[in-house]
Amino acid sequence: MNNDRHAVLRPHVVGRASKRAVDIVIATTALILLSPLMLITALIVKLSDQGPVFYSHTRIGYGGAPFGCLKFRTMKTDAAAQLADLLRTNPSARAEWEATRKLKNDPRITAVGEILRRSSIDELPQLINILRGEMSVVGPRPVTAEELARYGEHVTSYMAARPGLTGQWQISGRNDVSYEHRVALDVQYVRDWSLTRDFIIVAKTVPALFSQRGCY
Repeated sequence: MNNDRHAVLRPHVVGRASKRAVDIVIATTALILLSPLMLITALIVKLSDQGPVFYSHTRIGYGGAPFGCLKFRTMKTDAAAQLADLLRTNPSARAEWEATRKLKNDPRITAVGEILRRSSIDELPQLINILRGEMSVVGPRPVTAEELARYGEHVTSYMAARPGLTGQWQISGRNDVSYEHRVALDVQYVRDWSLTRDFIIVAKTVPALFSQRGCY
C-alpha cells in the first residue's frame, strides 16, 4: 500500500485549522517585530545595484497550486542569462545543477545577496506568503514544477501540506543533505505531523541558522 495515501489524510480538519491559526499569529508577530530589519534590507538591496528589491519565483503549493514565492533579491539582474551560459559551457556546473538544483559557487549571487542568503534574511518576505495562505511557518521546502517530478510516488505527500518557511530539511543540514534524503524528510514530516513537532522544528531553526551548516 502506498504510504502517501495515509500522509494525505494528515493533518485532519481540526489540525489544519490549528496549524493555520498558529501560522497567522506567528507571521503577523514576526512581520511587526522584523519590519525595521526588512525595511533596511530592502534599502540596501535597492542601493546595491538599482535592481528590483523582491524576487518572486513560481513554486508549487498545497494541492498542487502554483504561487509566487517571495524573497529579497540576491542575484544579479541578468541571472537567468548567466545560468544558461554557465550550464552550456561548464559541464561540472551543469552536473551539480542537475543533481541539486543549486550551485555552491554561484556567480549569479551579489555580494549583498551572499550575506542575505547565509543569514536567511532573504527569505523573510515569505512571511507575506504565509499570511496569504500560500505557505506555512513549518512544512516542506517549496519546489518548482520541475523539481516536483523528482518526488515520484511521493508527490502527493508534498502537495498534502503548505510549503514551509522552515522545516525538517533546514534543521538537518540543509544543502549537506542529498535531494533524495530531502524528499524523505518531507514525506516523514507530513506523515508524522503535529503542532508539537512544528514547535520543535521552529525552536531548532535558530541554532541551525547560526551554525551555518550546509549553507550557500
